[in-house]
Formats: sequence, C-alpha cells, structure tokens
Amino acid sequence: MNEISTGTLFLLLCLLIVLSGFFSSSETALMTLNRYRLRHLAKAGHRSARLAARLLERPDRLIGVILLGNNFVNIVASALATLIALRLGGEGAIAVASGLLTLVILIFAEVAPKTMAALHPERLAFPFSWPLAVLLKVLYPLVWGTNLIANGLLRLVGVYPGDSDGDSLSREELRTVVNEAGAMIPRRHQKMLLNILDLEKATVEDIMVPRNEIVGIDLEDSWEDIIAQLGNTQHTRLPVYRGSIDEVVGILHLRKVIVDLIQRRLDRDKLLERTKGNYFIPEGTRLNTQLVNFQRNRRRIGIVVDEYGDVMGLVTLEDILEEIVGEFTTDPAALSRHLRLQDNGSYLAQGNVTVRELNRILDWRLPTDGPKTLNGLILEHLQAIPEAGTSMKIHGFPVTIVQTKENKVRTAEIMPMRRKRTG
Repeated sequence: MNEISTGTLFLLLCLLIVLSGFFSSSETALMTLNRYRLRHLAKAGHRSARLAARLLERPDRLIGVILLGNNFVNIVASALATLIALRLGGEGAIAVASGLLTLVILIFAEVAPKTMAALHPERLAFPFSWPLAVLLKVLYPLVWGTNLIANGLLRLVGVYPGDSDGDSLSREELRTVVNEAGAMIPRRHQKMLLNILDLEKATVEDIMVPRNEIVGIDLEDSWEDIIAQLGNTQHTRLPVYRGSIDEVVGILHLRKVIVDLIQRRLDRDKLLERTKGNYFIPEGTRLNTQLVNFQRNRRRIGIVVDEYGDVMGLVTLEDILEEIVGEFTTDPAALSRHLRLQDNGSYLAQGNVTVRELNRILDWRLPTDGPKTLNGLILEHLQAIPEAGTSMKIHGFPVTIVQTKENKVRTAEIMPMRRKRTG
C-alpha cells in the first residue's frame, strides 16, 4: 500500500462508496418491485424483468450476495480511510476519518441511493439485475455456505425460507390494492373490480325481481291473450306457469317460437315443447356463486325459491352483470330501469328499485342489511302505507312520495342536494 499514491487511494475510496451505493440501492429496488407488474413484464418477454423475477425466486440468495458485496466494500473502504488518515494526520486523524466516512456512506451510499430505489424501483432494479446475476454465479459457493448457516438458524425458530405466502391476498387486501392503484387503473375499471369483489357480500334476494312483479305466461289464460303477450313483451325469456307462479313449468325463449308465431303456426303444444325445464336457485345464494352456476349450467335466468320450495322471485344473468358493469340502458336520462334523472336535479325512483342499485348508481352509502328496496325503506321508516305528497328524510335523503298503489309505493322523488353519507 505504501507504493500507492494518496490520490489513487482517494479514487479507490470513491469507487468503493459508489459500489456500496450500488449494493444498497439494488437491494431496495429489487425488494420494492411491484410483483404483479414484474410478472406481467416477464410474461411479455422483458429480459431484465425475467432476470429480476428469477433472482427474487430465492430472496435468501439474492440478499446473501448483496450483503456480502456491501459488507466487503464497506470494510475495504474503512481500511482505506484509515490508511489515508494515517498518511495525512497520523493516528489522531483516524477518529475524524471514521466519522467522516460514516457520514459519507450514510448519505451517498445508503440514504440517497435507497430513496432513489424506493421511488423508482424498476429504473434501478432491471439494469442492476445483470451484474448481480454475474456476482451470484461467481460467489455462489460463498453465498451457498452463508445461506446454509443462516437458513439453519431460521429453521430453529420455525421460519423456512422456501415457504412464502406473501403473494396471497385476502379480499379486503385486494380491495386496498385496487383503491390505491390510482392512475395505474382507469377509474371505470377500478369500480368494476371493486364491484366484482362485492359480489360475495350480496345474495340473489338483493337483486331479484320479486314474485309479484314477475312477467310470465299463464297457461290458463286464453290463447288469444297468450299470443298478444308474446307479441308485445319486452323480455326475451319468460317463465311459463299454470295459474300461479309457484306452478312454474319452465322458461320460454322467444327466439324458439318467433318463426311459428309470425307464421301463425304456434299452439299450446308447440309452446310447451319449446319451453325449457326449470332452473331453481336456493335463497341465500351469493352472487359470485350464482354467476359461476349460471356459466356451469349454461343458463341465463333462474327462479329463486325458499326452503319450502315457494317462488320468491326471478334472477337473470344480466342482473348480476349489471352489479359489475352498471346498467344496460341507452336513454341518457334513465340511470337504470328504475331510476331517472329529472331536470331539477332530483331522481324519480320506482318503489322496487333496490338499495344496492341506489348505492351503485348514485354512489350512496345506504345500509343494505335491512330492507332491500326503496319501498321497504319507506315503509320501515313510516310504519305505514304513505299517501302521495308525503315527505320524509331517509338516512339524510329528502324523499317525497309521488304515487302509491294499494299496499306499496310505486314512485318517489329523491332530492340529493342535502344528502349525507352514512356508513
């Protein structure tokens, strides 16, 4: 060392500090990479992403080679700083050199590089993966021996490096990931993903058409009435029953009878022949489960029944899809089949609009663990059948009854201006 000039020692010291910053920043960058984005890039053929993913498959080896390199350059840097201090100021300068070196390493080899790596992990992790992969091959025997001892100590406390469940996310954790994604996921897609996660919170009763509103074909009606109904219906699939919806025979797809209907060749026998068998859905079935069941059974409509086999309502695949993507409507004023925006900024809602529909379309936070419809909320609030013109506040929303029919509210006006969110 005596033959090496002091200037050269300073250059070597600077090089070691740069190497220390390299090891520190590479560790932070690789460990803070977004694993899902990394997998996507690797599958897309990004070479650096593939290499980084391979390194992260064994984090113990990756950390081992990084720490070996980092500790080595820091120890050598300390030795060089001591030698330079002895040349320039004697033994009294060693303490000063140690303090200055600690400060320099802290700022230039730790804090600044690691902050840069944490803010822009991909920018550093991908190019740094290549020299780290080479170092891992060169130092593999030393890394392997170090990991053998370290992993043995970890096993003594019940930690096994090969086992990792860090990538499994619960529903609420996944919800947080989607919410925190920000601009990385478009707002509409974000909402759809959250709606998918919410499917398991709701059951078929929350979105079904109740039995008293089911539109179907009663085989006990006159044939002229049945033909008129088939010609004027707005639905493509209709339940067929005898006398009562509890005596449902099956589901008729109008496409199967439209030709015979136009050519006036349709009769009761052909109608029954074209009617597909029933598909019953038990009450309490979660929407995510029913979506899979529709796909598995190749069905688009089902009859919801209670534990006694009585019909409660009707659910379609479209109803579940609307819970995810929103309403299928072409009328700009119609927010859904049950909700319309008026010129004065209020909403004209049918009494059978579901609470979930109000929350989803208007971004409200009405409780869903009680009544399932607006009519139910109003009746629960008043404990009576209201008359037209009756006004009230339900969970902070001013509601005015527009029309009632017999024992239920048909339409109501909701003023959202003074609304307040409720949990």
